[in-house]
Amino acid sequence: MMSQSGASATAIVPPIQPANHFTLSGGRIHVDYATTSLTGQPRLSYHDPVRTLSFVGDQIRVENVPDLGSVVSVTLNITVDVGSTTFSLLIPPVSVSGIGGSSPISTYGITTIHKTPFAPQSPGQKDLYHATHMSGTANHIVA
Repeated sequence: MMSQSGASATAIVPPIQPANHFTLSGGRIHVDYATTSLTGQPRLSYHDPVRTLSFVGDQIRVENVPDLGSVVSVTLNITVDVGSTTFSLLIPPVSVSGIGGSSPISTYGITTIHKTPFAPQSPGQKDLYHATHMSGTANHIVA
């Protein structure tokens, strides 16, 4: 396309950015996760029919797993001598178009009940898993 001055117009294409903010829901669970914030720390908010919790910094555990993505985990509750409950979210690699760009995503959240028996040597499965399909959006924000 030629402008009146004779120069050709060039479309500005926003650079591809890795997603760093994820808003997901499924199975009555809602999660908002940002890999960074104004303080430079990750933030995660978790809401289900029983509780609403917020996590920041080292309260959030992140493991990068080859061929899978990142597994982001938080501890929802600890009951002494009984066990704990954690929530882990599988974050796939996602790229978006520029700052503020977004992309729909589909993934899974896993709620794990960790049993802590009084006799640690007792036989049987120690962890119970419940997988929840989650969907939402991924975008790139500037903290």
